[in-house]
Amino acid sequence: MDLTTTDGVRSAQAHEIMRSEGEVPAGVLPALIETSWSRCISRGLDADSCNKEVERARRDVLLTERERNECLLKHAAPVMNGLYAQIARSGSMIVLTNASGFIIHSVGDQSFLDRASKVALSPGVEWSEESKGTNAIGTALVEQAPVSVHGSQHFFSANHFLSCSASPIFDPCSRMLGVLDVTGDSRTPSHHSLALINLAVQTIENQLFAHAFPEGFLLHCHVQHELIGTVFEALLAFDQEGRVLSANRSACRLIGRSHAELMNHSFSSMFDKSLSALYDPLMRGTDIIELRLFGGRTLFGRPRPGVQARPPARVFSMDVPRHDAATALRLPADANRGLERLSTGDAQMNAVVEKVKRVLGRDIPVLIQGETGTGKELLARAIHDEGPRRDQNFVAVNCAAIPDGLIESELFGYEDGAFTGARRKGYAGRIMQADGGTLFLDEIGDMPLALQARLLRVLQERNVVPLGSGRATPVDLSIICATHRKLRDLVAQGMFRADLYYRLNGLTVMLPPLRERSDLRALVQRILDSESSIPRGLSIDDEVLALFERHPWPGNMRQLANLLRTAGVMAADDGVIGRPHLPDDFIDELDHQPVGSGLAPEGAPGVAAPCDLDSLTLRAIRESLSRNDGNVAATARELGISRTTLYRKLKEG
Repeated sequence: MDLTTTDGVRSAQAHEIMRSEGEVPAGVLPALIETSWSRCISRGLDADSCNKEVERARRDVLLTERERNECLLKHAAPVMNGLYAQIARSGSMIVLTNASGFIIHSVGDQSFLDRASKVALSPGVEWSEESKGTNAIGTALVEQAPVSVHGSQHFFSANHFLSCSASPIFDPCSRMLGVLDVTGDSRTPSHHSLALINLAVQTIENQLFAHAFPEGFLLHCHVQHELIGTVFEALLAFDQEGRVLSANRSACRLIGRSHAELMNHSFSSMFDKSLSALYDPLMRGTDIIELRLFGGRTLFGRPRPGVQARPPARVFSMDVPRHDAATALRLPADANRGLERLSTGDAQMNAVVEKVKRVLGRDIPVLIQGETGTGKELLARAIHDEGPRRDQNFVAVNCAAIPDGLIESELFGYEDGAFTGARRKGYAGRIMQADGGTLFLDEIGDMPLALQARLLRVLQERNVVPLGSGRATPVDLSIICATHRKLRDLVAQGMFRADLYYRLNGLTVMLPPLRERSDLRALVQRILDSESSIPRGLSIDDEVLALFERHPWPGNMRQLANLLRTAGVMAADDGVIGRPHLPDDFIDELDHQPVGSGLAPEGAPGVAAPCDLDSLTLRAIRESLSRNDGNVAATARELGISRTTLYRKLKEG
């Protein structure tokens, strides 16, 4: 067999040999592709199987991953839109994944998006090498380097129509965050795709770097001063003593040291000046200074001083969701963060707010139940902000996000030397951090049974004993818990302590899911007005609002907020969020929902009106439906009831 023709023919022939003989022909393919194919064979992958029955992740899983990677998505989405503007109408798509190859966002030409979805190249699907064979996303993750995979270089035969270029994205601590990928038709490959992707990734990484050190001392530098402020600039972060906090990849290349090596340096060990020299140009009113590296090389730098440098581990964390990291806030209460802010016209939500107001400051524990994304932490913060402890800490801990082996030390703290890897001088723990304030335990239903007994003891005795200590420390705190699970059922199953359940179950409130709320339009406007990432003055057209009212919103408020953030970025230049600005998976989800107008009113004129209460209620609902052209959400708003109640009444009638 002739393997000396064009690259495409050579890879196609190599693929045939590999399929028939079960081995990768040596010296035919690019070394990186050859190595990847060998890995696929060793994993037992079949080139013709392609996991055709692959299931997309549940909607709540996709929403969780988007929230987990919120910072990455926030900085990557505008860059993806700018990149797409350069390749629009080329039959391509741009894909963003997390660190495991799970696709969290995509934009592209609709015709190609439809083709790509047939091989599950869409949000909610993992494209690692383990699941999808040799492909640009998965192979870039393995190699931790930019990769192009064209046509028959893909391991799975079904993916041969794709031409992909991908580059990994790293955070300021050189940890893998995800991959950015451009995919198009293999018949019209672009030789510039990988270069465009690399530039886009550099832009994202630089933005993430600046975001990670808002109060650090940043040095923007390059050997050519005209390149400072461009995507090619080197970035170095220092603390107030001049120690290196981090460096971007351009800085590592420019200085000729790895990230780990630079972390052992300080400003004075790298340059011929002390850190104080960076203040001189600021005092003189200039912004560019000349520096000489320890190796003798000269470069130009623009300093950006900060108030107080902070290490990236505290400023930048993307390996756990933002809400999963235990957080402490000490903020003054105001009208925009209190309970009244949660009252936007929905009768069920208003009832929740009124109940909560009655127990404020009475040392009654509150248990918030509701589906994922309904705003349980938002309500908990509002309770804290309006209570007598508003000037003290609000400490939030997601019990489902912290590994079982760490949650005990996170909650109760530990003494110096309590276990291998413990911090010097010990750790106070979240309960102690909440002393005087409020402790919010999110997803309390996922707390291990052994820790439930310890928590109960803290609540009863009002003191905490850190790990490795025999000394009890008094604590005074208010407790708020939340869960999407039914604790009563968990108690019956022996998965939750009955005594703890009754200790926490002072006031239980149920947050309604978004699909049952009658204040959707008010919520949309509130998000548009309050989200800093959404351009000011942006509006939303009536067609989109109608789509919103039809949608089931499985991710509830979190899904709505994330969708509006993304759509807001997409519509920044248009001023109005329209249907083209909505994510493709949102539209796809809508296409599988029944249309509300199917509940059109029935009945004939001239029939005597029934006089019993149920019949009068049903008649009022049908008349309202008629006035609102069958719009269920508008009818529910007009009558002041939830959509669930409306459906039930119609069914009963």
